[in-house]
Amino acid sequence: MKLLRIGKKGYEIPVAIDKNGKYRNLSAHINDLNPDTINFKTLDILKNINLENLDEIAQTERIGSCINKPGNFFAIGLNYVEHAKETGAKTPENPVLFNKSVHSIIGPNDNVIIPKGSKKLDHEVEIAFVIGKKAKRVLEKDAQDYIFGYCICNDISEREWQKEKGGQWVKGKSGDTFGPLGPYLVTKDEIEDINNLNLTLDVNGNRHQTGNTNQMIFNFNFLIAHITSFITLMPGDIVTTGTPPGVGLGMSPPVFLKDRDKMDLAVDHLGSQNIKVIAE
Repeated sequence: MKLLRIGKKGYEIPVAIDKNGKYRNLSAHINDLNPDTINFKTLDILKNINLENLDEIAQTERIGSCINKPGNFFAIGLNYVEHAKETGAKTPENPVLFNKSVHSIIGPNDNVIIPKGSKKLDHEVEIAFVIGKKAKRVLEKDAQDYIFGYCICNDISEREWQKEKGGQWVKGKSGDTFGPLGPYLVTKDEIEDINNLNLTLDVNGNRHQTGNTNQMIFNFNFLIAHITSFITLMPGDIVTTGTPPGVGLGMSPPVFLKDRDKMDLAVDHLGSQNIKVIAE
């Protein structure tokens, strides 16, 4: 299934896309897409619904983030070899894990705000996975049993705050609009091969990032096994899995996002994001 949340910010309703591409209101069955409903019991219920019998929702409405109020929002850094090289970092021997604030999450087409004092705002097209049941010390071979679905994440990053202000990366990764998610939360059964998806990101119509998940250093199953050997993941938790090369930091000279820039992201089977950048 392709699930999403439609409506004004703070008033979104859960929606599914039917076989004809129409948006159908799920509010009679679930009240939201959040840690209380993102689980396999809910999914079984939704799959047995005849979506064509539900009220249709206009596709002109705003699309919100595909998950509301997750407990955790984790991210993986330097997970594509060429991205590590372009940033001057060594290829990691273990996954680089950091937090993004859950308050950074916005809709897939909402404006990204350049915060006051920011000089080095950057983009990162990524694929995030979403947990569907409690995951602790998961074996790599069992990892897919714990994944509810996948979505696009734009891991917006303020490079000066990330790299030049001391401490961990979180301060450069957690601004109020630094986590566009969606449009869809796509259940794993919709994706034939998660390890062979193309990712792209354009800025003002110019291609910046191109990659494929077959280039990841640590694949999805390994990441779940690795993370859950240290941290228990719960339903609705998000882990975004790293970006391919082509970020602004890696250009010579670096090119950072500026007021009125437009970003267009696309990932096979997961849809697209179309975002305007606005100075605060």
